[in-house]
Amino acid sequence: MEITSVVENTSGKALPVEHGLSLYIKKNDGLSILFDMGQSSLFASNAEQLSLSVADVDIAVISHGHYDHGGGLATFLKENRKAKVYVHNESFQPHYSLRENGLCYIGLDKQLENNNRLVFCRDLTRIGKDMIIFANVRGNICKPAGNRLLFGPDEITNDTFSHEQNLIIGEKDNIVLFAGCAHCGIVNIIHKMQETTGKVPTHVLAGMHLAKSGLEKSAEDAYIHSLAAELGKYTETMFYTMHCTGQEQFRKLKSIMGSQIEYLSCGDALKI
Repeated sequence: MEITSVVENTSGKALPVEHGLSLYIKKNDGLSILFDMGQSSLFASNAEQLSLSVADVDIAVISHGHYDHGGGLATFLKENRKAKVYVHNESFQPHYSLRENGLCYIGLDKQLENNNRLVFCRDLTRIGKDMIIFANVRGNICKPAGNRLLFGPDEITNDTFSHEQNLIIGEKDNIVLFAGCAHCGIVNIIHKMQETTGKVPTHVLAGMHLAKSGLEKSAEDAYIHSLAAELGKYTETMFYTMHCTGQEQFRKLKSIMGSQIEYLSCGDALKI
């Protein structure tokens, strides 16, 4: 398969960027999948510049109910007239972020909730024989510290991220895991994938929500070392990260993990 980043926080290809994520996936059998849609219509204009057709996308998945992953939904439904959009059934609940200027709404557009092309998922959804969407991730290994600043479905309850879902695509000898922000913790997500499939991912593409952790430098460094140690246990897995991981945090992971981890910027394409 070929995976192209059409929205990400950074770009080495002179493409416009935003704080968000959208990946365009083309399987070897020709099926095209859009994983997340950024926060605006930017994913569509960038896709056009990269000669990728949003109109021809066959399946779309929104990883969780935050605007920087599903804010482009209205544009997608307008540009693409056929694809089902798989969202978790709690994604349209209210979600908030505590920022310097107070609590900000960061949820999806409620006006789109009743669109008949949305498919509402729960713990496990199978798409064909080689794709699985899963949620209900448990465990507390290296969960992002920044989660404490995120709230929902009301303004005083810390978000449990029960609305976060992940995508597995199997193709030949590869089994690829996609996670939007890994709020549930990327290690816990991998564990859930192993429970679900009995397999270890050959490739993981995920934001890891390490930026803006609010931790002191020494505590953040210790956290990143712990995360790198956990990911390093998957000796046959290649990791690609992006978006909410953060550039400085990626460099720290890279210094520990070496060639086992790389960064996927807007416009970058990866062949697996």
